[in-house]
Amino acid sequence: MRTVLRGCDELIVQEDFMRAMQVSKNNNKPLRIKLGLDPTAPDIHLGHTVVLNKMRQLQDLGHQVIFLIGDFTAAIGDPSGRNATRPPLTPEQIETNAQTYYAQASMILDPQKTEIRYNSEWCDKLGARGLIQLASRYTVARMIERDDFTKRYKGGIPISVHEFLYPLLQGYDSVMLQSDLELGGTDQKFNLLVGRELQKEYGQKPQCVLTMPLLEGLDGVDKMSKSKNNYIGIKEDPNSMFGKIMSISDDLMWRYYDLLSFKSVDQIAQLKIQAQEGRNPRDIKVELAQEIVARFHNQGAADQALQDFEARFRQGIIPEDLPEIKLGQGPFTMIQVLRDSALASSGSEASRNIQQGGVKVDGQKIADKTLQLSTGSYVVQVGKRKIARVIID
Repeated sequence: MRTVLRGCDELIVQEDFMRAMQVSKNNNKPLRIKLGLDPTAPDIHLGHTVVLNKMRQLQDLGHQVIFLIGDFTAAIGDPSGRNATRPPLTPEQIETNAQTYYAQASMILDPQKTEIRYNSEWCDKLGARGLIQLASRYTVARMIERDDFTKRYKGGIPISVHEFLYPLLQGYDSVMLQSDLELGGTDQKFNLLVGRELQKEYGQKPQCVLTMPLLEGLDGVDKMSKSKNNYIGIKEDPNSMFGKIMSISDDLMWRYYDLLSFKSVDQIAQLKIQAQEGRNPRDIKVELAQEIVARFHNQGAADQALQDFEARFRQGIIPEDLPEIKLGQGPFTMIQVLRDSALASSGSEASRNIQQGGVKVDGQKIADKTLQLSTGSYVVQVGKRKIARVIID
């Protein structure tokens, strides 16, 4: 259970799942654990791996994991977290994306022990009659309880009828797969609970639900998404992956450690103690960047990415006579750093420089105005001419 609960947001119903695990152990019969992903983009990013990592942990415990590619539901578009109707993908887009999904997921899951399914297997067979029968098993009142539907309805934002079908079909997937546990992000909670209700309707034991936190993207604000351009793809080249991880804020770094690192809870706690005792967070971030790059490439690629990063850092940024500016006890926001170090004449100028992409810290462009720098030494550059080593106690 420690493995199951590590990093998770919620387990519904925990007592039921504990009993299911005990029965599984007594009968030597693995639980059926489902994760569905719609192939809405050609690549999987680190945000997807939060739940995939949990899937692998459950797989390593001996349970049967089912990686479900939602090639049918992708044609509808998941309304989760949306304030407008999602444009449906074409069959050609879905097919192209689906071809890469399992190959990339296999970089995390054990492909020899993974059951791969496509929900078109049963959704195509439903037909109009079957779809109507499925829809009869859930009420409009229950559907409109969904938070994003409620907000759109109250705000006068259109909701297409076909969007109501999405959670029904995702729940129907659980019926067809007879899943014992379904995983998803916190934004999927409503859909996952619909699966529980539909399984009851079809005379099955309701699945338990495990939700994982959503990983913030590079901006530290919105969840990681290709549409927000704040993502790190797991197929990106080592240098790109390494550099993007190094660009995140020190605070966000700990979030990435908790959700992405395979280090133990005790090891991460020790790193936090080291940071509090004065170790430069940049060095701790390097450890994370190397771990992630090594996972999706290899250790040699991770070592080379570090060397290339440091070479660019030395050759492209730091002059011999770099001025040092001590700001005192931190943390400081980036706007405070630029203003108090005289690299910007005012807070508004600092904000404008960040927004225009003209600010770098340790060679990495900064896009997040709320980024905070804590204890450590940082090379801060504004444009091509303003540069200083900023020291924070």
